[in-house]
Amino acid sequence: MPDTASQSDKPGKDAEPPKKNATKKARTEAKTNASEPLAFQAEVSRLLDIVANALYSNRDIFLRELISNGADACDRLRYLALTQPELLGGDTELAVELRPDVAAKRLEIVDSGVGMTRDELVENLGTIAHSGSAKFLSQLGDKKTEVDLIGQFGVGFYSAFMVADKVEVFSRRAGEQHGWRWESDGRSGFTVEESAEAPERGTRILLHLKDDATDYAEPLRLRHIVKTYSDHISVPVKLAVTDGDDAGGEPETLNAAGALWARPKSEITEEQYQQFYHDTAHAFDQPWQTLHFKAEGMIEYSGLLFIPTTRPLDLFDPSRRGGVKLYVKRVFITDDCTEVVPTWLRFLRGVVDSEDLPLNVSRELLQNNPVLSKIRQGLTKRVLSELEKKAEKEPEAYVTFWEAFGPVLKEGLYEDSGHDETLLKLARFKSTAPDLGEPGWTTLADYLARMPEGQEAIYILAGDDLEQLARSPQLEGFRAKGIEVLLLTDPIDEFWTVRVSSYQDKPFRSVTRAGGELDKVGGEETVEEDGEEENGGLEALLALLRLSLQGKVKDVRASKRLTDSPVCLVADEGDIDLHLARLLKQHQRLDDTPTRILELNPKHPLVTALSETAKAGASGAGDSIEEVGLLLLDQARILEGEPPLDPAAFSKRLAGLVAKGLG
Repeated sequence: MPDTASQSDKPGKDAEPPKKNATKKARTEAKTNASEPLAFQAEVSRLLDIVANALYSNRDIFLRELISNGADACDRLRYLALTQPELLGGDTELAVELRPDVAAKRLEIVDSGVGMTRDELVENLGTIAHSGSAKFLSQLGDKKTEVDLIGQFGVGFYSAFMVADKVEVFSRRAGEQHGWRWESDGRSGFTVEESAEAPERGTRILLHLKDDATDYAEPLRLRHIVKTYSDHISVPVKLAVTDGDDAGGEPETLNAAGALWARPKSEITEEQYQQFYHDTAHAFDQPWQTLHFKAEGMIEYSGLLFIPTTRPLDLFDPSRRGGVKLYVKRVFITDDCTEVVPTWLRFLRGVVDSEDLPLNVSRELLQNNPVLSKIRQGLTKRVLSELEKKAEKEPEAYVTFWEAFGPVLKEGLYEDSGHDETLLKLARFKSTAPDLGEPGWTTLADYLARMPEGQEAIYILAGDDLEQLARSPQLEGFRAKGIEVLLLTDPIDEFWTVRVSSYQDKPFRSVTRAGGELDKVGGEETVEEDGEEENGGLEALLALLRLSLQGKVKDVRASKRLTDSPVCLVADEGDIDLHLARLLKQHQRLDDTPTRILELNPKHPLVTALSETAKAGASGAGDSIEEVGLLLLDQARILEGEPPLDPAAFSKRLAGLVAKGLG
């Protein structure tokens, strides 16, 4: 049952002499039937304590490890029997069987695989690793973070000591006469002796469960663990109850013993796909899209992936778990592997099964290997290709997907530069274009097709609420010119538009800093009809406001973007965008918000009246303009979602102005 995949390996240079001596001694006395106490390799007791208490985060994993080892032993016997059919004898069934005993607080895991000789028991169960153990011990040190080094060595069997205070292993090699018993408490060493209790072929592991682990002898708990971790093991995993009402009945097969994703698509019904989706994703909706594939070549892997119809509740939860389960040769490894599925495809549910992926010994932490990145690249391209087909053939159905998962997919534009072209093609945007209808989504390609003469950029406005954005004063001049603006309401929009910067050579430009370009769009430049006299009043007003608002704004200037509102705030060229600055400050990533430019609408009645007052230069006009200027600044801040500079002073000024207006 323990993993003996490398039992034919020779000890490496780092192997320690005590291990060699113990093995040699075992071989010398292999034909005796005396119980022989043997010491673990140096410091193995300490290592076992680390393995049992630190290596695995979930104690259920021990059963996965032992079942997996048993399945490996069955697979090795199946291969050997191709040329040596006599090894199977009269028993051709290859399976793993669980035999719980609640009353005795015991659990047996029995396989009918290839089994082990005495030498192999000593070699495989008496040492942590066959080679490099001295190097491993020297590197381990006392740092907790270095426990990950265990992942490079063969200790999966020792996870049994997480739940058992004593482990007995009975084994008989296929085709051999003698059976053997190995016993250890995981601390003081182990004993090996000949035993008539060994199975006719294969391995039987007997766990004497700890007081806090007796629930692992409960049939219900075992069914759940097998269903979760070993449902698609290639050999049957059976449950034989030895006590209670169900004792003595036929063993119950717990696993499917066949991977749905490994079967041809022509053999699988839509109902089977849906049931697998519900079982795998623990979801109640129907899958929006099903992707069943097999990749062949230098790297082989298969997958059965689903895109949900509805957004999972934890999609944006930082503590979320991944939705794609990684298998290697039908052995469940993890459901939280971002090395295989990028985080911006985290809405995917299903299974990926690799034939080539190397694992570390705990099967929890995957080794760094280029196979992972190649599988990731292949999966990503396949999913994006399927989305492109859906968007082209069923645009209305694709909008349903985008509304649920578009914000996540756009994260790929910020995190992964290798898919910009495809992701921008898949992206959908709300827009100010009046003829889009419902639901009002547009593509970048369609936006470019509607651009008027002279427009050299893709204009965007980012914020938190779509309705507020649609009413923003920043859009007035663009609407007047017939220029379409994309309205972005997802937090990631502020970041990907900076990294990607352009689409088909057209840069993304925020309207909060692009008003000066309006004259260049839509034909000839606008001819100002205001006379010098009126301009003189406006210049006087601007000068007074620059002086009174010094330090509160970067500049005060006449606006070309406003048609109805009196004022707005804009960002200077090179400054951070207004909404992005607010986001960063909310998350304590920005200490001080850059000062902004205050723009006045020269044609608004309020600004016109103030210009006349400034031009007249009457006594006290400066103080009056300063008060109104502060009110206008606070008004502009409120329109941008910012609080007034001084709420109490703002309230006082507003009350005074209303009282003055009422006489």
